[in-house]
Amino acid sequence: MSQEIVPPKAVPVSTAAPVWDPETLRQEVSRLLDMDLRPEHDDVNLFELGLQSIQLMVLTNKLNRAGARVDFRRLSAEPRLSAWYELLANTAAGAPAPEPADRRAARDVVLDTGEPFPLTAVQQAYWIGRGDDQPLGGVGCHAYLEIDARDVDAGRLERAVRALLELHPMLRARFEADGTQRVLARSPWPGLTVHDFGGLSAEAAARALEELRGRLSHRRLDVGAGEVLDLQLSRLPGAGHRLHLNVDLLVADVHSIRLLLADLAALYEDPTSVSGPAYTFQRYLAERAETRQGERETARAYWQRRLAELPGGPRLPLAVEPAALPVTRFVRRTHELAPGEWRALRQRAARAGVTPAVLLATAFSEVLARFSGEDRFLLNLPLFDRDLEAHPQIGRIVADFTSLVLLEVDLTRGDDFAERARAVQRQLHEDVAHAPYTGVDVLRDFVRADGDAPRSAPVVFACNLDAPLVPDACAARFGELTWMLSQTPQVWLDHQVYATRDGGLLLAWDTVDDLFPAEMPAAMMTAYTTLLHDLAAGDGPVEVDLALPVAQRRRRDEVNSAVREHSGRLLHTAFFERAGQRAAEPALLWQDDGRLTHGELAERALRVAGSLARRGVGRGTSVVVTAP
Repeated sequence: MSQEIVPPKAVPVSTAAPVWDPETLRQEVSRLLDMDLRPEHDDVNLFELGLQSIQLMVLTNKLNRAGARVDFRRLSAEPRLSAWYELLANTAAGAPAPEPADRRAARDVVLDTGEPFPLTAVQQAYWIGRGDDQPLGGVGCHAYLEIDARDVDAGRLERAVRALLELHPMLRARFEADGTQRVLARSPWPGLTVHDFGGLSAEAAARALEELRGRLSHRRLDVGAGEVLDLQLSRLPGAGHRLHLNVDLLVADVHSIRLLLADLAALYEDPTSVSGPAYTFQRYLAERAETRQGERETARAYWQRRLAELPGGPRLPLAVEPAALPVTRFVRRTHELAPGEWRALRQRAARAGVTPAVLLATAFSEVLARFSGEDRFLLNLPLFDRDLEAHPQIGRIVADFTSLVLLEVDLTRGDDFAERARAVQRQLHEDVAHAPYTGVDVLRDFVRADGDAPRSAPVVFACNLDAPLVPDACAARFGELTWMLSQTPQVWLDHQVYATRDGGLLLAWDTVDDLFPAEMPAAMMTAYTTLLHDLAAGDGPVEVDLALPVAQRRRRDEVNSAVREHSGRLLHTAFFERAGQRAAEPALLWQDDGRLTHGELAERALRVAGSLARRGVGRGTSVVVTAP
């Protein structure tokens, strides 16, 4: 499912295999789009009507579970109902046979018993990356939220949290040293911590809250002891309260955070008002492993074919190498688009034939290209990969269903912004169609292919357009989100997009500022928001012309205008001058015992030079040099 949208509302699962005639399919897509499609819409591009990639993945799963044989790539290539009618008519087959009862019962015996079960690929990456020995490690992959509220009763809030922990098994998960996870019978949560700043002056309380935010926002929960969620409460001057929520993303994706916030509000009002799902994440993973093996092998072949040609992430200017940074701390920057601006951007996306999320991803990529000097690079895109057709209760499970896809952005594919955006969308849909072999798998293949200097994808684009992060029920009971920070190990820049309650858009960047030259992250975000405002302001073609910050432009001018007198010496001159004095000393070392002395290296180099000279190669001749 495409990363560009948060998980959609759960779609009821039908037990009967529908016949996909035009009217049935039109009704199904109408439910996804929350609009009434009529026959005159059959030839309209559904992306222009607001269809998002994740909704298309939901539909693809539903079609295939009902016996059709279609894939996401073919549906996205021609997103019109008329084309889909023809495709289904040519590919439909009988509904899949139900799983034998004895096989299902045998599997059920070993599930949901508190036994350890494997991590997903993304969970493995999060779990390994949090280690102190990893570059940009030493941090948990977590989200920290602050919500300002009034009239919060600490006792009721603690009881609601304890009920929440009982309700959702993954909120009691413990992550073992052997790389497995297990659900505990009881959570180790110690209870509600209350910070009383009510008697302080406004200034003193603000300082105390800032210090508390600094500690909690960069906290690394002890997931090895089952500590994956914590809620604390601050009493503020003037009878106000602030909720401090920490949740480790090993156990919760964006949709799960919405679920637990909604359930927390309901349980605060009535501890018996919410029941937990009977279906579990452990069961989902076991069933999915059985059904997706063939898809995974097909997707693996696709990524293996592309592996050698894939670029790495954008090579943004760095002030320090990631491995040399002693402490990883993220800084959040936000910018909010007004409802009118966001509406104008959606209309521009529709005219270009792309989804709103692709428009945002392309604008983000234009900024990355300007500051890195590269037109081709990888973006790391989370896919909210919750198969809503797997079970009627799948939408009620709190867990990390996230997958990752590596999107190759190539901004040379198009003469203007709209053409480049369409190229990004084509590549996205091609890559999402092969998402069963995840971005984590591809990054591991990079390491195996070139362990000394593997490519990476440390820039993330996560787009959540369906609803605000804080659901209505939670906002009504406690209040709106007032501050947030997320952090992910081994990530340089994480761009997140959230819908706001008034119909606007919140753009958030979480950046490891210490990696970059001073002021560069702020300058990049300013360039990004300026470009979006320009896109929203007009409906004509847009030529992207992003000006570099004054300081960066001045530095480039200084470097490019510097003149030095040429010494006349060549790279190898000093080597040969001193090779005789160092003849027995090592010049090259490799692996465990590989060794080449200065004398041996000089002799080999002169042999190559002599061989070239005998073939007519002289001064000024171009010679191709290759090396592994």
